[in-house]
Amino acid sequence: MSPNQCSFCGRKKEEVEILVSGNNGYICNHCIEQAYNMLAGPTKNNINPSDYNIENLKKPREIKEFLDQYVIGQEQAKKQLSIAVYNHYKRLMHVENTDREVELEKSNILMVGETGTGKTLLAKTIAKELNVPFCIVDATILTEAGYVGEDVESILSRLLMVADYDVERAERGIVFIDEIDKIARKSDNPSITRDVSGEGVQQGLLKLLEGSIVNVPPQGGRKHPDQKYIQVNTQNILFIAGGAFDGIKEIIERRLNKQAIGFSSEKINKTDEEEYILEKINAIDLRSFGLIPELLGRFPIITYLDKLTKEAMIRIMKEPKNSIVNQFTQLFKMDNVKLEFTDHAVEAIVEATMEKGLGARGLRGTTEKVLEDYMYDIDQHSEIVLTREKIANQLQ
Repeated sequence: MSPNQCSFCGRKKEEVEILVSGNNGYICNHCIEQAYNMLAGPTKNNINPSDYNIENLKKPREIKEFLDQYVIGQEQAKKQLSIAVYNHYKRLMHVENTDREVELEKSNILMVGETGTGKTLLAKTIAKELNVPFCIVDATILTEAGYVGEDVESILSRLLMVADYDVERAERGIVFIDEIDKIARKSDNPSITRDVSGEGVQQGLLKLLEGSIVNVPPQGGRKHPDQKYIQVNTQNILFIAGGAFDGIKEIIERRLNKQAIGFSSEKINKTDEEEYILEKINAIDLRSFGLIPELLGRFPIITYLDKLTKEAMIRIMKEPKNSIVNQFTQLFKMDNVKLEFTDHAVEAIVEATMEKGLGARGLRGTTEKVLEDYMYDIDQHSEIVLTREKIANQLQ
């Protein structure tokens, strides 16, 4: 065999990146990769939905039980998300069946909830349990094609990256689009300036959500104009979107004729009805907010996340597997320091966080502030018991 070509595939030295010499032959980088893939076999992330039957799939109840370990409350959202993911797997299995007569369409989900109620956490947690590629993208970076920012196709670039550029795997993935409310139309009034991150982006998302073949730049859009495009079929990609939709409650109230003028008992009791108000959300309200009807039509499932109560925040601090209390206790334990949170201390941290209006994501910041001095002088302590009084002094 010539020293200038691979003994297995026959590629010449100039056609490959690496040519490794052996005892009586040579092997190129392509054949090395192929041999490795044959030896490694299928990994968890390479599981093909057609390789197992419906009995092996985790049922919605089991998926929700997994979410319960990490996410407190939000029963309705967890239930609908579990059903959507389960149905997504069934659709993938159905696609593999060439004898199918009925075509199953996907049901994309739109989650509405205030900041810090757990939308992104739900998405990240469910990603741990999935055997399909999953990515989270932020809608705020998207602009119309031709403007500074990222094209909507960059969403699929992220999914391809997660799938190791395996197009077939990426076409079975799940995408979570965060902050989707930020691409709402700013106003119905004509303006001399274009709303390049608003309705135009919504129009661009339509072809992704509906299911079409999209040319995806593997390295992220206009910054590499000479790159070859990868064609991705989005028909079997499940899209989950989330947003705070600040001000949506007032829109729902107007539709329900709940807003009062002057000093009305209905207006005074408005705070007691906040959860009830979000329960009534529908596509009409989201259209009034600024999402176009075509986009809403591609999100058949609209779910909501409850505003977190003080009791729910206390549970979030203590109960999940990766709770704030558990995280900091472990952090101090690594320095042989025993850290203990009393119930009154946890309550004080929650109250301070709720005053800031940051939701559950603000709990960590408050706890960091409380423990700042203890962490600075960590070698001076062997045991720390946090009380309400100590926390009050730290947060002054």
